[in-house]
Amino acid sequence: LLALIEDVIDLSRMDEGESFPTEETDLHELAEEVASQLAPEAGRRGITLSVSGGAAKLCGVRRLLWEIVWNLADNAVKYNRPGGSVELWAGADVRGPVLTVSDTGIGIPPEHHARVFERFYRVDKSHSKEIGGTGLGLPITKNFAEMMGGSIAAQSEVGVGSTFTVKLPFAYAPDCAGEAKHC
Repeated sequence: LLALIEDVIDLSRMDEGESFPTEETDLHELAEEVASQLAPEAGRRGITLSVSGGAAKLCGVRRLLWEIVWNLADNAVKYNRPGGSVELWAGADVRGPVLTVSDTGIGIPPEHHARVFERFYRVDKSHSKEIGGTGLGLPITKNFAEMMGGSIAAQSEVGVGSTFTVKLPFAYAPDCAGEAKHC
């Protein structure tokens, strides 16, 4: 219940256009931090969790970036199968930092692909109590990424797994009228 309340508050703050403080953050370091925090749960489920890539520094909202990485990695562990794997890759290309979270999980049926970023949408409602969650993780992730000038895309195949890719600009600067800001 607390997680649901926090998710709804975050969405409300975004909907109201609240600004968040920015700081220099390394997306790769966040991926390593999140993987470390999820390692015990992944281990209990027999899931291999790894991080690769390299430095991916950006000026952004650290708390929101952490939430993006956490939501995607946590889903990859939750919706995986015993003996599966989760790979977090964080690095940068010429346009900015990129985060990719891939899993060997259950996958998402094609008829649900267009709806997974909708608020409170659950692909398989029969597993809601077993797996947990609020149905807000992916919508929050999408909103946070877009709020910082980025995007998210998903690819998934039933029985094979899913890959979520977040692309971000080097700087998020709501107070600079879209101009790059150095932290």
